[in-house]
Amino acid sequence: MTFLLEHIARIVSLLVCTALACSGAVAQKAGRPDLEGIYTNASLTNLTRPRGVETLVVSPQEARVISARTPIAGLEGGLDEGDGVNDLPDAAGDDFGTRAYNNFWVDPGSNLALVKGEYRSSYVVNPENGRVPRLENPQYDFERRNFGSRYATGFGDARGPEAIPNAERCLLGFGNKAGPGMMGALYNNTYQFVQTENYVMILVEMVHDARIIPIFDSPEQARAHRRPVELEQWFGDSVGWYEGDELVVETVNIHPLQLSQSSVPITKAGRIMERFSRYSENEVFYQFTVEDSNIYSQPWTAELSFIATDAGLFEYACHEGNYAMPGILAGARRLEKEEQEKANQ
Repeated sequence: MTFLLEHIARIVSLLVCTALACSGAVAQKAGRPDLEGIYTNASLTNLTRPRGVETLVVSPQEARVISARTPIAGLEGGLDEGDGVNDLPDAAGDDFGTRAYNNFWVDPGSNLALVKGEYRSSYVVNPENGRVPRLENPQYDFERRNFGSRYATGFGDARGPEAIPNAERCLLGFGNKAGPGMMGALYNNTYQFVQTENYVMILVEMVHDARIIPIFDSPEQARAHRRPVELEQWFGDSVGWYEGDELVVETVNIHPLQLSQSSVPITKAGRIMERFSRYSENEVFYQFTVEDSNIYSQPWTAELSFIATDAGLFEYACHEGNYAMPGILAGARRLEKEEQEKANQ
């Protein structure tokens, strides 16, 4: 009961302080990084380094070359207007799903990620080769599905609504947008950070995902106030504390259904450590480290930056315009009916 009352009090504090923060009435404590604002992490940098690129930091000229050949929605040279994205794809072809987009609809950024004044060829900085160190035979405790294949070919499980991926059901954004391990994707790469005495809230433009992170005085206090393990939340159980000029966030117990579709999966034994700091007036430096010996041969770390923007957040009317769901399910039932009719002949 005491635990529940503490959380109710913190939620009330968040609502009150958020209103005050919006009016500019809340001042940051000395030593805490001021993270408030609206930012974007749009870039053409991927989690892992492209084949043939040897270094993490590249020159502006090299960045333009790499960007020009970076696939957009799976299409090589996706920034070129003449890339043929409007051509009719072959059924179940490798580019079936990727041909759903043309350049008008995507906004992934126009260059590689600029982090502390450096163009980065990958988010991964450790290991130094820029590759995620996956085990050859990972010990998963959840079902891992190849959603990339489903997206590209149009073939996948459609037995019912629950079989459809989270993003297609408008439950979560795609591309690990809200994290933990927050990265850019095809569009809607805007975030709003709200910082109060007891919470940090990160609102993600895509699907309006919101991470509400309680803040404590120490890591020991934070870990002592974790939620019950039965509460498997989207984005996991995140708790935070300040270490000098950094906000540190530790996340465990991510919802199993999210894990199976994440770019940054961890099992129940793993954790993700995020660090936020103010690098400059318009840049928040962001780092996350993934630890899970069931999946990875070593802990690995990625870095990127959130850059201040005046764009504001757009409405993401996912459910309102989600015509794919009835189409997918109706098409699957039609195929089942046709197969049954053939079997009865």
